[in-house]
Amino acid sequence: MSEVKTSPFGFRDVEQREKVALVHGVFRNVAAKYDLMNDVMSGGVHHLWKDAACARLNPQPGEIIVDCAGGTGDIARRLAKLARQAKARREMRGHEAADADIRIIDYNEAMIMAGRDKSEKKGLYEPEISWSVGDAMNLALPDDSIDAYIISFGIRNVGDVQAAIDEAYRVLKPGGRFFCLEFSHPESPLVETVYEAYSFKLIPFMGKLIANDRDSYQYLVESIKRFPDQETFRGMMQKAGFTRVTYTNYSGGVCALHEGWK
Repeated sequence: MSEVKTSPFGFRDVEQREKVALVHGVFRNVAAKYDLMNDVMSGGVHHLWKDAACARLNPQPGEIIVDCAGGTGDIARRLAKLARQAKARREMRGHEAADADIRIIDYNEAMIMAGRDKSEKKGLYEPEISWSVGDAMNLALPDDSIDAYIISFGIRNVGDVQAAIDEAYRVLKPGGRFFCLEFSHPESPLVETVYEAYSFKLIPFMGKLIANDRDSYQYLVESIKRFPDQETFRGMMQKAGFTRVTYTNYSGGVCALHEGWK
């Protein structure tokens, strides 16, 4: 009889397949208020983190880029804008350039619908971006087929974090680059104490007040607490095969950007 694999769902350990279903329910519940709650919870600082991550990825014309767990499209829109600017610069020098191909893949169709609705309401023209439902642990992509992969505030919600990193490695071309932007562990004990008090006392309360959903945001703060620290996650990337693995702490380690090369 095979051993049942478990995964953390907040402070509970559940079977991996159960976690996938539970997380699906969480994001179905929060999809409509997801972007608003991100602004409220971080005081808007998450925009700076995302700007920095996308600048580091440095998307180029013609590249195939996967925005895994892309949710409502925050990262993909930034990447599309940067790629468009790079394309214009190349064309100004007299060189032909193709649009980037930015593929949002998210397990939760409610999040994708919220993102597409946002684009439609704002009248955004996004020829570089496509949307699809997919599993970070089992991407419907060939081996060695994409130039860059980014997952932003999503990897802690998968059933098996190592499997998701391994899958990213599989689909990246040799020389492809991997980026993970995620809540992490503060470097300073003082910052950690303040951050933990804020997370556990205020975020679930704000979830109830703004999204009428305390439980989903209680899970989210618990999932952050249980996520591997910066060095542990770096080791998981190296285990998958990534080289030149580094990380950059933002806001004292409240958030970290890990990057590596295949």
